[in-house]
Amino acid sequence: MANISKNNVSLFFFKLVPVILLYISVLLQLDEDNKDYFNFNFAQILIFYWCLKRNDLLGYGFIFFAGIVNDTLVGLPLGITSFCYLVLCGFAAYLRTITISPSLIKDWFFFLLAIFVTNSLSFIILYLFFDVELKMSKLFLNTSFTFLLYIIFSAIFDYFLKNFIGLKND
Repeated sequence: MANISKNNVSLFFFKLVPVILLYISVLLQLDEDNKDYFNFNFAQILIFYWCLKRNDLLGYGFIFFAGIVNDTLVGLPLGITSFCYLVLCGFAAYLRTITISPSLIKDWFFFLLAIFVTNSLSFIILYLFFDVELKMSKLFLNTSFTFLLYIIFSAIFDYFLKNFIGLKND
């Protein structure tokens, strides 16, 4: 019989924190329409960071299902958000593959490119194929605040990785 120590159980729960945060952020995104000035997409920050740094802690299946839940709650056609989240994962996987020496500034600006592409894809698909009206100003503000807050959340996640999970961050 396996010996289950208190340390292994707590490590297991700490490894679930990214998944729990992802679903909480998707569920809280329901009230996004009431925010006109300060609006950011925490799910994009979370997905990009964890797919870039520790892709084993946040699986693609969880990310896909979170997108389906988001589409269901917000009222978008099913699969749009999942597609955009997986494109964001593709950007993070590409950066992880080509990076020799990780740098927060490089990751940050590559994140800007990634969210610009995913938000543009989402806008194009929703506007052209589904005739959903979107405000460009809200999309621009969302992208800007998401980009600016990435560096703060990246530092928080780095601290979490180092002190609670005990993994060396690349």
